[in-house]
Amino acid sequence: MRGTILFVGAGRHQRRAIERARELGTRVVAVDRNADAPGLALADEAEVVDFSDAAAVTEVGRRHEIDGVMTVASDRAVPVVAAVAEALGLPGIGSDTAHVMTHKVAMRRRLAEHGIPQPRFAAVRTHAEAGAAAEAVGFPAVLKPADSSGQRGVFRLRTSDDLDAHLHAALAASSSGEAIFERYHEGAEVNTLLVANSGEVHLVTASDRVRPNGIGFGVALAHVYPSTFFGDVLEEVERVAVAAVRALGMRDGVAYPQLLVGDGGVQVVEVAARIPGGQMGEVPRVGTGIDLVEIAVRQALRLDVSEALLRPRFQQPFAISFLTAQPGVLPTGRVRRVEGVARAEAFPGVVRVETYIQPGETIRPVQVDGDRRGYVIALGDTNLDALERAQAASRLVDVEVEA
Repeated sequence: MRGTILFVGAGRHQRRAIERARELGTRVVAVDRNADAPGLALADEAEVVDFSDAAAVTEVGRRHEIDGVMTVASDRAVPVVAAVAEALGLPGIGSDTAHVMTHKVAMRRRLAEHGIPQPRFAAVRTHAEAGAAAEAVGFPAVLKPADSSGQRGVFRLRTSDDLDAHLHAALAASSSGEAIFERYHEGAEVNTLLVANSGEVHLVTASDRVRPNGIGFGVALAHVYPSTFFGDVLEEVERVAVAAVRALGMRDGVAYPQLLVGDGGVQVVEVAARIPGGQMGEVPRVGTGIDLVEIAVRQALRLDVSEALLRPRFQQPFAISFLTAQPGVLPTGRVRRVEGVARAEAFPGVVRVETYIQPGETIRPVQVDGDRRGYVIALGDTNLDALERAQAASRLVDVEVEA
């Protein structure tokens, strides 16, 4: 696969995608503001550029005569990718679609216009607006920055006192100084991955997202494939996911709708316009053999995406269990040593173990995605068998912290 592609962002979650793009025969140019970003060392050409500066990233693309531009895992990079594509006349999702798929208030409003099921919501910029939102939406509720990701600045609210306590932090985590107040609903979360190709939207996978209770309620502790839902419920999950992607205007690209299945039916939590991070992007590859990176690269280079690339080559139950503090297996505190990774890798069914834990760092209670310090991927005869194996293997990773 010839051509030059620009990766906007080259961090840990982009690293494997950059490697894969090069395996496909593509010349890779990568930008990241962090000179030590691991993906920069893997690219054919690397430049240290803050990708929040769309004009600077566009100039990099122009100098390297790129044929396509893309990102993986980073919500903040999505509007930049769209802007670079528009400026250089390259394939992209368009700035309007990029905006409504990265700004939660705009997203909710667009979904509401199309009658997509979702929680009640209100936009919040001030204490006065927060009070009005609480009256209109009610409690329990969720407060989020309008334009952030990774569960940063996300709070579950039970009372107005909780709202007062957390409003400043949620607004501070938003680059636009705006938050969204949503009604909280109990239920199980299903993560879906879809590919829009020339206006046709295809469901690729549906998997369960295992979450904790408490302050880190939005962080995935595990992904389980295939979803434990089936029949009419799974059909409704697919219908809502496809309708949401169409409503948000995506005609070509990878979409990541997160859905909630509860007493009120299936509702949209949010939709991302990218291959997700946090190993969620592994779900199609390990579970079905579908390579989302190849699909995204081909779309960015204006190459045909055949039906064969969208068709599962197999169905393999598996699970990804993340290494976290409680309710996970890791202790909290300053790390003295890490052992047992080899034991975890040797556990039956395990196909990969990766840790990011370094002596001297501090492991904190789970609150944001960055509090996950590694993961175990395990296969099984069933999805729940795979989850048991992944969780058992994760308990073999031994982390000692200072007293």
